[in-house]
Amino acid sequence: MTEINGAVLVLTFNQHTAMENNFDVIIIGGSYAGLSAGMSLGRSLRKVLIIDGGKPCNWQTPHSHNFLTHDGKTPKEISDLAKEQVLQYKTVEFYDGLAARVLKQPENFMVQTESGETFHTKKIILASGVKDIIPEIPGFAECWGISVIHCPYCHGYEVHGKTTGIMSNGDMGFEFSKIVYNLTKELTLFTNGSSTLNEEQTERFGRNKIGIKETEIERIDHENGQIRKVVLKGGEEISLDALYAKIPFEQNINTGDLGLELTEHGYLKIDHFHKTSVDGVFACGDNTTMMRAVASAVAQGNLTGAIVNKELADESF
Repeated sequence: MTEINGAVLVLTFNQHTAMENNFDVIIIGGSYAGLSAGMSLGRSLRKVLIIDGGKPCNWQTPHSHNFLTHDGKTPKEISDLAKEQVLQYKTVEFYDGLAARVLKQPENFMVQTESGETFHTKKIILASGVKDIIPEIPGFAECWGISVIHCPYCHGYEVHGKTTGIMSNGDMGFEFSKIVYNLTKELTLFTNGSSTLNEEQTERFGRNKIGIKETEIERIDHENGQIRKVVLKGGEEISLDALYAKIPFEQNINTGDLGLELTEHGYLKIDHFHKTSVDGVFACGDNTTMMRAVASAVAQGNLTGAIVNKELADESF
C-alpha cells in the first residue's frame, strides 16, 4: 500500500531502477494513462519518474478492444510495448517499487519509498486507477474481465447476439440496459435483490421482453472464467454466455490527508485541465471517469502530460 501524506494508495511495487532523486514530474501509476502522460513529458524533455508495480486492474482480461491499431491485443502486449517506447526517452525513468508517502512541501513534493529512498518533484500526476469491490459471489472473481465484463465498448461486440445478463439495478441498470439491448435481444437484468426500477422503467423492460430477476445470485458456474450459468438462491439456473456487471469501486488512494476532493460518484475531482483540488497534483485515467477503457486512459494521459508541461513552462519562463 502507498501512503500519500498519510493517505493510502493501494499499489504494489517491486524494486526500482531509477538513479536520480529530483524530477520535474512524478507519475504514480504506470499503466496506460501514466505511460501516456510520461511520453508527452518525455518528448518535452522533462525529467520524469513513473512509479508502478505491474498489476493493472485488467490483468485477467484476455483481449483489449476499441483502441485503434491495437484492437484485439492483450492488455499486457499493449502496456509492455508502451513502456518500451516511453523509456526510449532518456529523461524518463521507471521505478519498480513501493511509494510509501507523498508530502506536499513549500516548494515541491517529496515522494518516499518503502525502502526509505526519497524523490523530489515539482508536480505529481495520479494515474493510480481504482479498486473494484468484487462481490462475494462464488465464481464472480474468476470470471471478472473474461466473461463477467464491465464495458460494452470494450467487450460488447465479441458477445453481441449472445445470451447475456446485466447485474445492476435502478437508474444505472435501466440506462445500461439501453446500451446493451442494441447488442443483443437475449437479455436478462439481475437486480440481485429487490428491484429499484420505477414503474415506467419496469414497463419498458416488459415492452422490450427483457426479463428481470430479483432473487439474489447464489453463484456463477463457469469453466476457466467462461460463464456457463447464473444460479439464484432457491436453485433457479439461467444459462448465460456473458454477464455485464456494474459493481462499486473505491479509489486506490485515501484522499483525506492530502485533501483531494471527490465527485458525487467517487472519482477524483478534476477540472478541464486535469488539475485536482490540490495545487500541483493532476490526475488522469480510471480514477477520474466512468469511461474505463484503454483508449480513454491513453487520451487522458496524453493531454495531462501536455498540460503539466505547459504549467512547468509558464512557471520557468
